Amino acid sequence: MRSVLFVIWMLLVLQVHAEGDSLRVEPQGRGGNLWERFYEVVKKFSQIDTNYIEPQHYNYTVMMQGTYSYERYTISGKSGEELVLSPDPTVKVGPYFGWRWIFLGYTLDISHMGDGKKRQDFNVSFYSNQIGVDLFYRKTGVEYKIKSLNMGGDIGDSHIHNVPFDGFHSSIKGFNLYYIFNHRKFSYPAAFSQSTCQKRSCGSLLAGIGYTNHTLELDMEKLHDVVKERVGEEVAEAMGENLESMHVEYTDVSASVGYAYNWVFARNCLFAASLSAALGYKRTKGEANDDHLSLSNFSFSNFNLDGIGRFGLVWNNTRWYAGANAVFHSYNYERSQFSTNSMFGNVNVYFGFNFGRR
Repeated sequence: MRSVLFVIWMLLVLQVHAEGDSLRVEPQGRGGNLWERFYEVVKKFSQIDTNYIEPQHYNYTVMMQGTYSYERYTISGKSGEELVLSPDPTVKVGPYFGWRWIFLGYTLDISHMGDGKKRQDFNVSFYSNQIGVDLFYRKTGVEYKIKSLNMGGDIGDSHIHNVPFDGFHSSIKGFNLYYIFNHRKFSYPAAFSQSTCQKRSCGSLLAGIGYTNHTLELDMEKLHDVVKERVGEEVAEAMGENLESMHVEYTDVSASVGYAYNWVFARNCLFAASLSAALGYKRTKGEANDDHLSLSNFSFSNFNLDGIGRFGLVWNNTRWYAGANAVFHSYNYERSQFSTNSMFGNVNVYFGFNFGRR
C-alpha cells in the first residue's frame, strides 16, 4: 500500500510541476540538462487547449460544503431470498480552504451528533487534467436498518422495513486510480474541483486500476430474533433455512474502462457525467456457521463486474462558483451459496469564491 501511495504522490508532483505551480528547474551541467528535458516532456504531456479549458487564475479559494453519504448492502441467497440493509445517511457540513492544488477542510457530522454511534468515514479525491485518484475508508458499526426482506415465492413482509438491526457489520478501504485520455480538451477538475472551467463541451475515454478490501459480517441468530418478533415464527424459520450467518473478507483488484462527458449548456454552466465499468478479480477469505458452507465451497479467484459513476452540476465564472456533485461506487461479490452487492457514495453541495490573482 505504501508503494501505491508513493506512485500516486509522484504523479501528483509531476502534475504540479507541469502546471508550473511550484518547481522552477535550473539546469546544472549534464544532469540538469537531462532533468530539464524530462521536465519539458512532462510539461508538454500536461498542456491544455485553452479553446476548451480556462485555467485557474487565482491562488486561493474558500468554500462551504455539505456532504450527504449513503450506503446500501444487498445479500441474496441461492433460492431467491434477499436482505437489504442500510445505515441512516450522514450529513456533514464544513468550511474548506485551498491554495493552488492543496485543498483542506473540516466537516462536522450534524446527523449523528451525540448519538454515540460508531462510524468511520474517510474520503479523499485528487483531480488533475490527466489523472484522478480516489482514496476511501468506511467502517460502519451498529447502526444498520433492515430496508427489505424478501424470502422468495409468497414469503415476504413489509412490516420489518426500517427496523434497527445490530447484527451486521461492514468495512471497505481502497483506492481507484484512473487516466483521462483527452486531457488537453476535457477537464475533470472543472466538474469536481472547480480549479478550471470547461469552455466548450467535450468528452474523454477513461482507463484505470483499483484495489479494495471488503469485510461483511451477518449474525443470523440476531436476524432470526428480530424477524420472529416483528413478523412471526413461520417467516423466521423459513429465513433460517435459506440464509446463514457469515463472515466474508475479500480483496478486489480491478481494471476499469469508461467514458466521461462535460456538457457546457450555458455560459459558465456545466453538467458532467462519467461511467466506468470495472472487471474485478476477487480473492476471498470466508467462513460460515453451517457445515455445508465451508471454505472448500469458496473459490479464491473470481471475476465480477463493478461500477463507478460520477455526476456534477457547476456554475463557475472563475471568481465565484457553486454546484453539486455525486460519486457512487458499486461492488459485486458472487458465490454459489449467496451473492452480495455493496454500494456507497457521497453527494456534495458547495459554494465558494477564489481570490489572490496569479
